[in-house]
Amino acid sequence: MAADLAALGDWLAVPSVVCLWAAVLLRAPGALRSPQQRGLWFAVATAAAAMTLNLPAVVAYATSREPGYAHAVGLVRNLVGVLSAGAVLYFVAAATRGRRLQLASWAGTLLWLGALVALDAAAPGHTAHTIPAAGPPVPSLAYWLVLISAHLIANTVCVYVCWCYGRRAESRALAAGLRLFGLGTALAGLFWFAYLLKALFGSTWAMPALPLMMNLHGLLRAAAILVPTLFTLRRTTADTVTAWRLWPLWRELVQAVPHVVLSEPRTGRVLELLWPPVPRNLLVYRKVIETRDAILILGEYVPPGLPERARRHVAGSLVPEQRVTAAALACVLKEARRAKLAGGSGQPARATALELPAAMQTSGEGGGLEDEARFLVDVARAYASPETTAFTTDPHRK
Repeated sequence: MAADLAALGDWLAVPSVVCLWAAVLLRAPGALRSPQQRGLWFAVATAAAAMTLNLPAVVAYATSREPGYAHAVGLVRNLVGVLSAGAVLYFVAAATRGRRLQLASWAGTLLWLGALVALDAAAPGHTAHTIPAAGPPVPSLAYWLVLISAHLIANTVCVYVCWCYGRRAESRALAAGLRLFGLGTALAGLFWFAYLLKALFGSTWAMPALPLMMNLHGLLRAAAILVPTLFTLRRTTADTVTAWRLWPLWRELVQAVPHVVLSEPRTGRVLELLWPPVPRNLLVYRKVIETRDAILILGEYVPPGLPERARRHVAGSLVPEQRVTAAALACVLKEARRAKLAGGSGQPARATALELPAAMQTSGEGGGLEDEARFLVDVARAYASPETTAFTTDPHRK
């Protein structure tokens, strides 16, 4: 069992480091512009650097070189690790808006770094930094206690803050990010606590699980800083799907009232999504606004009694009850579009006869843009349905 845990942990080493660096690079543009995210990003970046220097292949390469090279790699790895712990404290201070805690985090980090360098220089000649199974820690017990204390203090404070703020966060993205980061930090804390037991009491029972803990910590921290990107990707995907479904209805309506289009449209549905004429985050908003405006204008071409007849026609078909309003509106719009293109004259008073949901009646307020877009998607689906195609104003073909 212990051998299996150690093997799994070693196998995860490279994927964990690759995921960390990928997350760091992906989040760098946004994080470096945001003071709130900068500390978190720096903490993950320095953790990625420390874990890179701790990869089995890197350690093996360092030990195969001259003794000074192995010593330098071990010292730099530990210093970068402490820098990561300091960045974690800074992230916590920034999250809690504690100015004094921010200053204390950097002062403590400088103190820890200076102490490690001084203790390393004062120790007898040595190469790798390690706590062997037998014998004293290298370079010294004091060195390892300073190193472990830096990680334990930073990780304990971070887990506490992530737990408290994660439960109170209103944003799902923020709550998920804090929980993932806190869980990863808790695993790192257990890792260093096991090293503390080994340094003080020679306890080695938890050592086989430590690589797995550290590499899972890396994966969780990578996931934590990628949460905003994943939520943005999810939103972009949902907007793309909505815009794709709205496009046929939008195209049909704006052909009848082209002046509602605020910018020159692309020539095709695919091109519209691949190269939108507006910023991508405004694509659905513009489609909804333009479709709504077209509906209100076409409402002027709806003859008296048509909405009631359309509703009776839809109610007598197999349309689900929750989509009757959308299907009836689709029937009315098809007839109004035909009348507009045939050169009919509109009468503004007729537009009030259209049966619209609250979200459309309040121009994007109340029900909200998402509710309005969802309703218009139902209208677009009904617009192309056989029930709508079968509807006609000819009383002999009802």
